[in-house]
Amino acid sequence: MLLLKPRLANRVGRLGFLDRYLTVWIFLAMAVGIALGAWVPSLPENIESIAYRGVNIPIAIGLILMMYPPLAKVDYSTLPLIFKDVKLLTLSMVLNWIIGPILMFTLAVIFLGDRPELMTGVILIGLARCIAMVLVWNDLANGDRTYGAALVALNSLFQVFTFSFYAWFFLTILPTWIGLEGVAIDVPFKLVALNVSLYLGIPFVLGLGGRFLLIRTYSDKWYKESFLPRIGSLTLISLLFTIVVMFSLQGDRILDQTSDVLLVSIPLALYFLIMWLVSYFTGIKLGVDEPRTRAVAFTAAGNNFELAIAVAIGVFGLHSSEAFVGVIGPLIEVPALLILVLLSKKLSKKKS
Repeated sequence: MLLLKPRLANRVGRLGFLDRYLTVWIFLAMAVGIALGAWVPSLPENIESIAYRGVNIPIAIGLILMMYPPLAKVDYSTLPLIFKDVKLLTLSMVLNWIIGPILMFTLAVIFLGDRPELMTGVILIGLARCIAMVLVWNDLANGDRTYGAALVALNSLFQVFTFSFYAWFFLTILPTWIGLEGVAIDVPFKLVALNVSLYLGIPFVLGLGGRFLLIRTYSDKWYKESFLPRIGSLTLISLLFTIVVMFSLQGDRILDQTSDVLLVSIPLALYFLIMWLVSYFTGIKLGVDEPRTRAVAFTAAGNNFELAIAVAIGVFGLHSSEAFVGVIGPLIEVPALLILVLLSKKLSKKKS
């Protein structure tokens, strides 16, 4: 991953062994998947055969389990907190649901306009707003935890009901408005809606409903101190499982696409940097305190790669370049946002 400075050591230690070396595990999962696909030639065909009505069961299970813990951890009772400051709420909504998607779309068109399949994968990442790892980055940067959780809760709700429309608009309609008829992707609205309902709707219902039932049956303390820690690593384990399966299905192709990884990393890295800087300095300009500004900045800069991967697989298929881009995403996000954590601390020291 990255060699972290000593001043972050204690806080990074809270992430646990798995989370601390996320980039390393992703690389290892990719390597294991490629090796399995090469050494066990029958494996890809066997995995593809485990499907129901076009939905691959192993992949679906992995993606749904991946999405469940972040939605289970969100304290939806914190939502009223963000409505107390209309100015900050408006800033967060504009950043997440207007500037963020448009910025990623613009970068994708500039750098990948001649590669529509890669462009589409990057655009999907920009549409999926972060609801999981943002809590980690916010905590490392000493951001306001309560406000960060409230923003995650709002993004979770907003994403469930709007992602289908966003995907349809940014992939099918908007490209034609700027003269990209040749690369406009015809994505059926119903197909996107179905996949969002499957991969985000099911975990959302389980997360919200399970939280209510378990707290009522046991206690809030038991849920937060006993249950949540037990499922904490489920997201990463499920992500790694999904990566292994996906890379085992297209190992040969991946070895020939290292240039595509570098190509995709450019708009993604620029997005993280630009989005965070715009969010942070806009918050400071509006007179928002440092902790809440960091919460807004990291919420705006992060992305929900799990959802992007799920929709890409559901709409374009397991072997698609769009799904490949979604898997590559966390490799760029993890080191990029850790660098931004260090940057936020330096900016905070200068102000003090």
